[in-house]
Amino acid sequence: MNKFTKVGLSALAGSLVAFSAHAGSLSASGSASLTFANGDDSSLTHEGNQWTMGDSVTFTGSGEMDNGMTISVSYELDGDAADTGNEFDSHSMTLDTNGMGTITFAGHGGSSAMSAIDDVTPNAYEESWAVVTGGGGATGAPTLVDGLSGNNMFTYTSPDLGGVTITAAYLNASDAITDVSYMDFAIAADIAAVDGLSVGFGMAETEETLGTVIDDSTMYAKYTYGSVTIGYQVSESDGPTSATDIDFKAAGITYAVTDDFTVGYSTSESDKASDSDVQEATAIGASYTSGGITIGGSMNSIDNVGFDASADRDGYEFNIAFAF
Repeated sequence: MNKFTKVGLSALAGSLVAFSAHAGSLSASGSASLTFANGDDSSLTHEGNQWTMGDSVTFTGSGEMDNGMTISVSYELDGDAADTGNEFDSHSMTLDTNGMGTITFAGHGGSSAMSAIDDVTPNAYEESWAVVTGGGGATGAPTLVDGLSGNNMFTYTSPDLGGVTITAAYLNASDAITDVSYMDFAIAADIAAVDGLSVGFGMAETEETLGTVIDDSTMYAKYTYGSVTIGYQVSESDGPTSATDIDFKAAGITYAVTDDFTVGYSTSESDKASDSDVQEATAIGASYTSGGITIGGSMNSIDNVGFDASADRDGYEFNIAFAF
């Protein structure tokens, strides 16, 4: 073994010692959850049994290193995991740099900076385009501007910089056909000069298909005064063809009737350049919390689902969860 190799191994061993973690803890969390839902109440087709039960448990663990940084890991054991034989669904590991922000690697189930703020307008249960089947679009045919998320993604979140938080995400994957790459960032701020006001901005560049670059951007504002919160958001997706150009607008208002009971109304509009039919969605929702019990639900209505003039759908979802 030459001297250079010896020096390299010694340095590596030293760094591992310097960044060793103390014994941490592992815990499990979950809830008893029951949901009654119908994603297309307008259809005459028999929906079958509409009751479902929550079937996931999340295991989390963390440990502190000698330099003050902490490392944490999360695994969700989910009976609905898409991969047969692989019951672990969302899983990630996060490094807290002790003052310089956090770095998260999501093996599955992570959110990019853009997807985390695709629609932050106030609602009491779910977004206006949710609940109804197809309201959020499908793979390769989105109805809103949400960037791109995927497995094995890095996300950096800055510390609070005087009311401002910056988030950046990076995803890269390749196969024999495509060379997928994605990079985005988002900024969220609480305006100190105006109590109750928060604003945000995000932008991204996606190359989901080799040679096809799509630029996404969004901005929003929310204002809370007493028991009322209102918000408005506009987003835009620009691609090489009209089929990838989408304009999205959303607005919402919530009212906290009591500390435990909140009602809300939200609406959104998606306009695709290659389609003449605009998707329009509205939702009325409510949520109530008492002790460890949370009850919530939403009734949604969407015209021209997926920009299809023949697809007008109503849907609803109600949930009760018991935390323990």
